[in-house]
Amino acid sequence: MDIKTIHKFEKATNETLPTLAKFSLALLFVVLVFLWSYTSHGDIPNNTFLIIGAVFGAYMAMNIGANDVANNVGPAVGSKAMTLMWAIVIAAIFEAAGALIAGGDVVKTIKKGIIDPALISEPEIFIWAMTAALLSAALWLNFATSIGAPVSTTHSIVGGVMGAGIAAAGFSIVSWETMSKIAASWVISPILGGIIAAGFLYFIKRNIIFKKDLIPSAEKFVPILVAAMSWAFSTYLILKGVKKIIKLDFLTAAAIGIVIAIVVYYFVKPLIKKAAKKISKDREGVNSLFTIPLIFAAALLSFAHGANDVANAIGPLAAINDAVMNHGISSKVGIPLWVMAVGAVGIAVGLALYGPKLIKTVGSEITELDQIRAFAIAMAAAITVIIASQLGLPVSSTHIAVGGVFGVGFLREYLDSSESKFIADTRKKFKKDKRILDEYEDELKELEELKEKKKSDYIRIAELYKAIEEKVEQVKQEKRDFKLAKKVKYVKRDAVKKIIAAWVITVPAAACLSAAIFFMIKGMMS
Repeated sequence: MDIKTIHKFEKATNETLPTLAKFSLALLFVVLVFLWSYTSHGDIPNNTFLIIGAVFGAYMAMNIGANDVANNVGPAVGSKAMTLMWAIVIAAIFEAAGALIAGGDVVKTIKKGIIDPALISEPEIFIWAMTAALLSAALWLNFATSIGAPVSTTHSIVGGVMGAGIAAAGFSIVSWETMSKIAASWVISPILGGIIAAGFLYFIKRNIIFKKDLIPSAEKFVPILVAAMSWAFSTYLILKGVKKIIKLDFLTAAAIGIVIAIVVYYFVKPLIKKAAKKISKDREGVNSLFTIPLIFAAALLSFAHGANDVANAIGPLAAINDAVMNHGISSKVGIPLWVMAVGAVGIAVGLALYGPKLIKTVGSEITELDQIRAFAIAMAAAITVIIASQLGLPVSSTHIAVGGVFGVGFLREYLDSSESKFIADTRKKFKKDKRILDEYEDELKELEELKEKKKSDYIRIAELYKAIEEKVEQVKQEKRDFKLAKKVKYVKRDAVKKIIAAWVITVPAAACLSAAIFFMIKGMMS
């Protein structure tokens, strides 16, 4: 991640959209959702909480865009594979597609798995609980974004639902077995994301970067990586997208995905070969070849995120809508199109207005990222989320993405051997430079001590002064580069502690806040 690029994003955003203007645009979106929900549901009995839920859902969606989606598109934007504007467009399209096509199963897990709605006898109390869960999760995400902490939408909504459920019906309403599985998935998510990201990066380094001829290796393996990504995306889309028309097993879907991947491979290969002729024969040149794969990876990750976190976040709104429309608590709840639209548009608004802050946190405050590393992280996050969605497990895309960053950073440490070796090699170079300086100064001293100097001696003295000056400046620059390299070379442990602390506190904080809001609503309605 190029930190200068992030500063430019923030500076440009603040110059063009001051804080008041951003707040005004966010408020305008909430007002529009309020007006639409009021006019379209105005004749429905007990529609007050549905309208309130729509407003809270819009607020929640914007916070997802500000805190969560930034993690998904951050690697692509930070590595300059796409502009912030195109990141917003791609995220909005694929987030909505993921929620509409593949989000149903995860919503069921969130709604029915954490608490047992059957233990809440009155629909009004259930509506209050879902309203409290939605608002508490949104408030916690808002707070986390304001302090630059990348927390999980899934953590927030799980804590909100659990806290409101306990407040409404006691601790027995919570399925602690399900909670333990979800908690386990939160540990597995960053570990699996880190392993997959490190695996992708190692594959790229071993087969491209560490080769003597980088460009031919890149021409060979970059199309393969794009094809592999196409296979994963196609297989998942077939399994989840057409199941309403025809159900296909995994092997059949995988076979179709292979056909699509082959087509993509032969389409991309000549494009990569053509692009390879115009790039420099170094790592920077190879980095540029990952622009297209990184855009694909960002789109795939947005799709997977839509299948998980977006639907999770607006699940309470769908539950409120169902309870109001049907005057009861149903075991299965569909998600109306307008609810999905609120989530999709809200995400784009939140990302556009408040996303750069979290892009900076994930992209530059853990380890240094370039396009190759960003591609590995995005691919790891996408594949891990897709696997989890297939299992109906509500994992955290934030944990996976950050775990991927950790994996990439720790792999760099391993491949670079050890810091002591790095320091020893650099110091050896400094000693060599000092010996050269000593030789220059000894020769200069001898020439200056000569009583009678020739014209060639004066010329040589001038040359020595210039050479010494250049060598001194070179050594200074090498020392500056050495300090900078040490600073960004490895995973920053302080950032790790900060992020883990934010992860640990999210569920209890959201739960306590949700319970407090539920009791407040109950007191107002009594």
